[in-house]
Amino acid sequence: METEIASDSQAVDGKAAAKKGLLPLLGPAFVAAVAYVDPGNVAANITAGARYGYLLVWVLVLANLMAVIIQYQSAKLGLVTGKSLPEILGDRLPKGKRIMFWIQAEIIAAATDLAEIVGGAIALQLLFGLPLLAGGFIVGCVSLALLIFQNERRQKQFETIVVGLLVIITVGFLSGLVISPPDPAGMLGGLLPRFAGTDTVLIAASMLGATVMPHAIYLHSSLVNHRFPGRGSRDIPHLLRASKHDVAYALIVAGAVNIALLLLAASALAGKSGTDTIEGAHAAIENALGSGIGVIFAIGLLASGLASTSVGAYAGSEIMGGLLHVRVPLFLRRLVTLIPALLILWLYPNPTWALVVSQVALSFGIPLAVVPLAAYTRKKELMGSYTDNRAMRWTMGVIAGMIIALNLLLVVLTFMGVDV
Repeated sequence: METEIASDSQAVDGKAAAKKGLLPLLGPAFVAAVAYVDPGNVAANITAGARYGYLLVWVLVLANLMAVIIQYQSAKLGLVTGKSLPEILGDRLPKGKRIMFWIQAEIIAAATDLAEIVGGAIALQLLFGLPLLAGGFIVGCVSLALLIFQNERRQKQFETIVVGLLVIITVGFLSGLVISPPDPAGMLGGLLPRFAGTDTVLIAASMLGATVMPHAIYLHSSLVNHRFPGRGSRDIPHLLRASKHDVAYALIVAGAVNIALLLLAASALAGKSGTDTIEGAHAAIENALGSGIGVIFAIGLLASGLASTSVGAYAGSEIMGGLLHVRVPLFLRRLVTLIPALLILWLYPNPTWALVVSQVALSFGIPLAVVPLAAYTRKKELMGSYTDNRAMRWTMGVIAGMIIALNLLLVVLTFMGVDV
């Protein structure tokens, strides 16, 4: 099956793909995985580790396993149909529902962008003492520059830049564990699913929203089509195998970073006053592990903000284009979505908690991406011989059910005053 975007220079035929092997075909999942290590993850995971130690390790492990399955399903939908999830929704939903779906997706994208700009601004303040508002403006401007590389002709260059930033993120956030290794018994204990009060449910929802990112689900199905625009039906089996490796490797990296953040907070920051904010955690890391580790951590946070805000703007453009059949220049979208984040930096006294709450909003957006994805990948008319088997249908149903159940639990606990 061929996509509508044709490019002979980037075409991947079956024989060429077989000769190349898997390595040159990796990349789309690493771009999507940047969404899994954005500043919202830093805020949620540090807050979880500093407040509750190893209690919520199980949330990250479970969320990352979900993410592997969901992102592969998104890539499969794009490769087999030649269309992204937003495009299929745009083709099949009536106009009213299409607009409503777009509105909620844009709200989720705005919450994502908030986390990325705020996180980058905090990093610049930690590194150079810049005011948060100025730092947010700088991060927004740099992300505009990165978007120059985001188009079909420069897809591989964009992937290379994002993967380079992902390496910096990984080093920045894993370095502290070398100096302050976690407690093995605590880690094992944290694998037991449990909560310890309403606040832990809120933090767990925030961690879930930060890990299984709705905009990454929409985006991945676009990324594979932009990466392999000239493929034929014979290429699909090989590209699906490559996507399995791509997703596995990318999310192993992202999962390791997320778990490392929580373990670092649990081992070095738990019980210390003020460490449930990024700024407080950075100060405590410097005091406990040295200024060098503190600088590396801040550089990782800055790379996280820069990479994820570019990917977020890309995702928002694909969502709008697919659902509304309208293409707005990425630069204009970037400018518009920058405004709410700058307002938060100007008006809100605790930007870290704003990040945590933004990730809770993302958690409520996950089912709205996962449910249609699961519905479409099981349709014979769309997927042909690549239709989900019974095991995958059940797995996607369970994942969606668990996410919805966590969100409902959060609503009940928050608004009915019940505690756990």
